[in-house]
Amino acid sequence: MKKKIPVEIDKLYDVKVEGLSHDGLGIAKIDGFTLFVKNGLPQERVIIKVIAAKKNYAHATAVDWIIKSADRVIPPCPLFEVCGGCQIQHLSYDAQLEFKQQIVKRNMEKFGKINNANVLPTIGMENPWRYRNKTQIPFGQDVLGNIVAGFYKNRSHEIVDMPECFVQTTNSDKILHQIRELLKTYNIEPYNEKNGSGVLRHVVIRVGFNSDEIMVTFVVNTDSLPHAELICENLKTQFPSIKSIVKNVNKKNTNVIFGDKTETLNGEDYIVDYLDGLKFMISARSFYQVNPVQTEILYNKAVEFASISPDDIVFDAYCGIGTITLFLARNAKQVYGVEIVPEAIKDAKINAEVNAMTNVIFEVGKSEEVIPRLIDEGIRPNVIVVDPPRKGCDPVLLDSIIKARPARLVYVSCDSATLARDVAILVEGGYALDVVQPVDMFPQTSHVECVALMSRKK
Repeated sequence: MKKKIPVEIDKLYDVKVEGLSHDGLGIAKIDGFTLFVKNGLPQERVIIKVIAAKKNYAHATAVDWIIKSADRVIPPCPLFEVCGGCQIQHLSYDAQLEFKQQIVKRNMEKFGKINNANVLPTIGMENPWRYRNKTQIPFGQDVLGNIVAGFYKNRSHEIVDMPECFVQTTNSDKILHQIRELLKTYNIEPYNEKNGSGVLRHVVIRVGFNSDEIMVTFVVNTDSLPHAELICENLKTQFPSIKSIVKNVNKKNTNVIFGDKTETLNGEDYIVDYLDGLKFMISARSFYQVNPVQTEILYNKAVEFASISPDDIVFDAYCGIGTITLFLARNAKQVYGVEIVPEAIKDAKINAEVNAMTNVIFEVGKSEEVIPRLIDEGIRPNVIVVDPPRKGCDPVLLDSIIKARPARLVYVSCDSATLARDVAILVEGGYALDVVQPVDMFPQTSHVECVALMSRKK
């Protein structure tokens, strides 16, 4: 007989929130049955409304509070409860940092099978607002046909119209507002993902925090952007810091933002920014960390963990446009950067050249293919640095690292669960986890970046 769950949709329940999930939802239980509570914090007693139920858990939202947490704060953003961009604005910043440290510890235990891992306190920001140098905003229409632009609602593809965003720059907000007006002026229809019609899918804005240079990319569903010349002229007149306006064509029925074809409409192909004295040329599709203040902290921590000497050879897997590579190259004899995206390697080579770095070699390809080949060619690294995507390292690469036997491995991760999973494999292969340093790259959200140091056992 099918077991009946102890809650019903749309009914109200009085619960105590016991903790926070990895994505910032309160965790409560009724007769051992788990409920994930939006806008609930630990130690709170709340009245919840169940909005969705599965066999083993349900989702609910807090509608009233009997006891509130001392860590609860009033979110400055009026859209916090409906927008899916931030998850924990209602939690004090000190508590956010503690939450992120605990998430990393929990993942090390659950996925890494390491109890009492040396996870340091999260490094936070002095000002945890307006920190993003990259804005990616979908455009659409509401039921009345009005143009909307903003983040999606939680677990939906419904756009929440956003007049401003408190984690993005004020210039980005102003540019987005101006683009809304230009769409109206020139009668340009935003993309409709249900039927594939319309022109403008996304606007991506990149800001050089240390250079003030701005790049605007229009991601379109058509071969051309209507009235492109007039739009470019208007934007550059309104915002003189805009140095590059780019069009990217994406006609596919996909959640991926960028298509394959990119063209500069006005200005330069790149904008410039600086990190810790190094100059970087950033193109429309370059991977570049979104929080430059914390990026310097993260990368310098990676260099500290790597403990590189002037005679060391270093491999940098998933190197992107060479940001970490060049940080490492300031101390090493030779650094090899590997990245699968050809455009990123093109940018990386330019970045090495503009910084007069001659001790770096960049190669296009999968890290799990290029690095084993380099090892087979007799190149033996003293240190390997990896900064993989959210899914973590390819198993073949982990096996190659174990076989290469570098003295130290530095693992930069945007997902501590996949970091912990890979750590377990590396521990099995003869490495020890020395330390994990969480860095708060994404304040007000549940995401946390980490840099971990692993050393080969003697």
